[in-house]
Amino acid sequence: MLRVLCLPRPWRSLWARGCASDGAAGGPEIQVRALAGPDQGITEILMNRPRARNALGNVFVSELLEAVAQLREDRQVRVLLFRSGVKGVFCAGADLKEREQMSEAEVGVFVQRLRGLMNDIASSAVLGLIETTRGLLPGAGGTQRLPRCLGVALAKELIFTGRRLSGTQAHALGLVNHTVAQNEEGDAAYHRARALAQEILPQAPIAVRLGKVAIDRGMEVDIASGMAIEGICYAQNIPTWDWLEGMAAFREKRPPKFVGK
Repeated sequence: MLRVLCLPRPWRSLWARGCASDGAAGGPEIQVRALAGPDQGITEILMNRPRARNALGNVFVSELLEAVAQLREDRQVRVLLFRSGVKGVFCAGADLKEREQMSEAEVGVFVQRLRGLMNDIASSAVLGLIETTRGLLPGAGGTQRLPRCLGVALAKELIFTGRRLSGTQAHALGLVNHTVAQNEEGDAAYHRARALAQEILPQAPIAVRLGKVAIDRGMEVDIASGMAIEGICYAQNIPTWDWLEGMAAFREKRPPKFVGK
């Protein structure tokens, strides 16, 4: 049986900007597209700052914060993928050339915004390691996220030494969920991420969202408080249409059709 796939919508900016950018062809450094057809509900954010290897500069971070803020209000978005438009690079970490030109106060404001961004996108602690190799204390959350991922002793070793890890090493430590062999096009990781997004896509969006809240908030407190947070999230999910649909689909032995209500 043949299946016809709708072409994804083109990359676009969610806003008009007058500021400079070193994105390809003078375009925005952050671009967004919503996929269509069977992948409807998956939205991709393209990081496109080739000259600086997607380093976290002012324009880059501002555009990314704005994109995330707008997408947060879009109920059509069920899964968000971050993708690099720079071959062979995901993100080079802080833009130290730009940071050298900032005052102490400006650095403080920028780092605070960066922490907020990392919290928004539930970033891995890996990015927090990059700054250590350049004489800086990790300032975007690396000293807090890494011990929670790996334990205090190993987190100290990695931060104190500034050791660079391969993908295989990061996977062995549990810093990343998957590693894949690279393909000729250089986008094997993207295809693995998209396959994972396709697994999440059919699940009940409210339950997924509340599950994320329960995990993220629960990790910040003791187990008893975490159980209370889970209970609050669970109670919020019970009166939803999706919950009723899930129960009905189970009873009728059919796939559920979740709508996010």
